[in-house]
Amino acid sequence: MIKIEHLVKNYGSNCAVDDISFEISRGEVVGFLGPNGAGKSTTMNILTGYLSSTAGTVTIGGIDVLDNPLSAKKLIGYLPEQPPLYLDMTVEEYLNFNFALKGCQLNREKHLKEICEVVKISDVFKRVIRNLSKGYRQRVGIAQALIGNPEVIIFDEPTVGLDPKQIIEIRNLIRTLGRDHTVILSTHILQEVQAVCDRIIIINKGKVVADELTENITRAVENNRRFNVKICGPQREVLAMLKSKPGIVYAEVLAQRDGEAYTYMIESEVGVDIRKNLFYTLAEKNWPLIGLEALGMNLEDIFITIVDKTDSRKALTSKNKVNLKGKSSSLEKEVAQSIMDKTARAQSSSIAGSGNKSDGDSSAK
Repeated sequence: MIKIEHLVKNYGSNCAVDDISFEISRGEVVGFLGPNGAGKSTTMNILTGYLSSTAGTVTIGGIDVLDNPLSAKKLIGYLPEQPPLYLDMTVEEYLNFNFALKGCQLNREKHLKEICEVVKISDVFKRVIRNLSKGYRQRVGIAQALIGNPEVIIFDEPTVGLDPKQIIEIRNLIRTLGRDHTVILSTHILQEVQAVCDRIIIINKGKVVADELTENITRAVENNRRFNVKICGPQREVLAMLKSKPGIVYAEVLAQRDGEAYTYMIESEVGVDIRKNLFYTLAEKNWPLIGLEALGMNLEDIFITIVDKTDSRKALTSKNKVNLKGKSSSLEKEVAQSIMDKTARAQSSSIAGSGNKSDGDSSAK
């Protein structure tokens, strides 16, 4: 549905988007992530026809955005971070205005009624937008993006400033829209992307540095190899046993203490379930095991690792260290490196394929 090939955007000597390529299939919900200044907004502005590119092509449904912008825009519904609302209008007036503005040929009354039911604003249809809550204003913004039933919907930070209940409602709405539309969601909230997106693309310094299915990342995150264990016994001896035990690659004692019991964090080898063996060892030594908690991987650290590998600034790293004193987050680094390697191979294949194609066609656009 969406195809971006070797997209470049320069602002003078500054390269905001540096030769990126990716495709998004029909009906896919994609999370578009990256730190501030990474090139997300520039890419989306080019995608929506708001900006022209320095080089490369963007096609939507086979229509080139640069060659035929009006036809391409008819396929797009866009909700910017600040919804473009006229506060003195009622919801009814505003949606009718957008209907006329887009030149929509559908049955007006039926179409707007269906949209209001989908985004759940039927009960405020006659109210002035100025008097609506932040959550309802977001819904009205989404409603205008849906007018004309566009095949592609782009959301830029759709849950900023919403309360937890409103966030859940907007996430559920995005999931519903993903059944019939291609959706791009740009956000800084990783949990949001994990909750609603089929795929995650990370851009940093104008380049795509990661492109992976959400289910693959989730599967890796949920593959528990870290545990907090609470053990009654002499601290030094217990820690020494944990460090020397086969199958455990790391162990440390935490500050938590419950009477005679200390809490230890352990990390097992890949593919090793240490729990049963650890239980029997502790039983032999008469050190009661009174607590065992599986620790998932830190999803934020996975993506911060990806960004840091392509960014010389390390400001974020100090704020997002996992609970391993003096030890880097090995599991997150493994997953991050795997995602980056896979993305790099895909990008190389794309460039190689494009190069072979250009050998037979040297004409430039």
